Amino acid sequence: MPTPARQVTDWLATYDTPDSSVAHLLCDRHPRTAPALTEIAPDLTPTHLGYGDLADRSTRLATGLAQAGITAGDRVATLLGRGADLAATALAIWRLGAVHVPLFTALAPTAIRQRLTASRTSLVVCDEQRRHKLDPAPGDTAPWQVATTAEHPARPGDLALLEGVSGPAPATAALGGSAPFLHLFAPGPTGRHHGFDVPVRALAAFHAHHHYGLDVTDDDVYWNTHDPSWTYGLFYGLITPLLAGQRTIQLRAGFDPELTLDVLGMYGVTNLSAAPTVYRTLRATVKTPPPEISLRCLSSAGEPLPADVADWAADVFGIPVHDHHNQAELGACVGRHQHPDVAAEPRAASIGTALPGWSLTVLDPLDDAEAMPGARGRVAVDTKASPLFWFDGYEDGDEFTGPRFTPDGRWFLTGVTGTRDREGYFYFSDRDDEAIISGGYRIVPGDVETALQEHPGVVEAAVYGAPDELAGQSVAASIVLAEGYTGGDELAEQLRELVRTRFAEHAYPRVIDFVAELPKSPSGKIRRSRLRARGGGS
Repeated sequence: MPTPARQVTDWLATYDTPDSSVAHLLCDRHPRTAPALTEIAPDLTPTHLGYGDLADRSTRLATGLAQAGITAGDRVATLLGRGADLAATALAIWRLGAVHVPLFTALAPTAIRQRLTASRTSLVVCDEQRRHKLDPAPGDTAPWQVATTAEHPARPGDLALLEGVSGPAPATAALGGSAPFLHLFAPGPTGRHHGFDVPVRALAAFHAHHHYGLDVTDDDVYWNTHDPSWTYGLFYGLITPLLAGQRTIQLRAGFDPELTLDVLGMYGVTNLSAAPTVYRTLRATVKTPPPEISLRCLSSAGEPLPADVADWAADVFGIPVHDHHNQAELGACVGRHQHPDVAAEPRAASIGTALPGWSLTVLDPLDDAEAMPGARGRVAVDTKASPLFWFDGYEDGDEFTGPRFTPDGRWFLTGVTGTRDREGYFYFSDRDDEAIISGGYRIVPGDVETALQEHPGVVEAAVYGAPDELAGQSVAASIVLAEGYTGGDELAEQLRELVRTRFAEHAYPRVIDFVAELPKSPSGKIRRSRLRARGGGS
């Protein structure tokens, strides 16, 4: 077995080459008969695909995309639920050297249009269930083509990628390690979403967490329950199992605790990665797990893992939950690693240590010098000492990328504050973008505030996270109303519906508080900490 440092070097040598091809790395190099994906229907009926099935299906879809005019470098979005369609479509996009833009299916049409416009997407692949979200706004003409993976188009004027596919399959593109293969959106230092590319060489960083952080082996039945249109589910639920030549499980249903237990037992899952919300909900509904469940590894990511939830899981399943920190611009680079070569003893309240290939520290907030052990500061990545670091900046330009780095460019600022002890264990305390982590989903207050302020009765809105027993946090809002408007249940529901339809179904405020004014600093910045402490609402 190579040392972790040697293994990181080997991954970089494999994935960061002039002829790197994502479709080859994730599919074509693996034995055609090896299991690649199991799609599980809500009634637990499975559909099994081998790597040969994925290769054939994605090649046909790639032919359809090529006939639609898609070429290397074009951006192609997907608005698809988890399952075989999403995996095959992503591989088809990468076969052409095009760039995949995954869209979260709960986003409202306005938010979808914003992302499609900002990313300059050429074509969107969607299913019939979500086709209505791509209808143009009144008076607008969408500059992107809409396609489906079906044999026939969902609407007149749409494309059906498998309809009339003929001629030779396009050659699989090999663009190299620096070429982009994903275009994602993340809240930058401004708190607003910014687009950025993920280069092919980032596969080395993703593989490192899959191998060392999660310890997924060829003998495991691995299930990552995170949504594959969000980064942790995309990187480690869809991409890395295929990268490693293993099988990914994709449950084509929303979260349900009983269904989760059924999948764990019926399919013999041995390695599970889930958001703390999944564990919290299981704790609320499960007394004793079915005896057929036999788990080897439990992992968590997406939101802080409370100690009581970790203790419950250890008592019920007989193994500890290992927590990990994931960030869109990095992937998972710090956590409590599962692999025995890098495993370390747990420490209370610690998120863990840096992954092989990464070097992190805590910087003094005044001068960006490395802070003393135990001193609170800004958690940062040493870009010069982290061979797996891959982030090249936001597409909007230096105005937004600059604040992510120290002036000398050496340190990438994660946006997390915390401490580090002498042995390299990190203790996270807060985020500087005030993001709300609800049910494993990261919600930026500014996105919700923008939707709320579209209501003529809203003068000001401040959105913050309120404690929630199951989701960890729920979205709450304090609203200052215009003259002539009165707060109450009816108006609160109007505002919730506005957020559902203008931003996202999952991000509406569960708690709404109508106030005379918002607490602010002398400079005019909203003091969300005071709102969190005050609570209340409708």
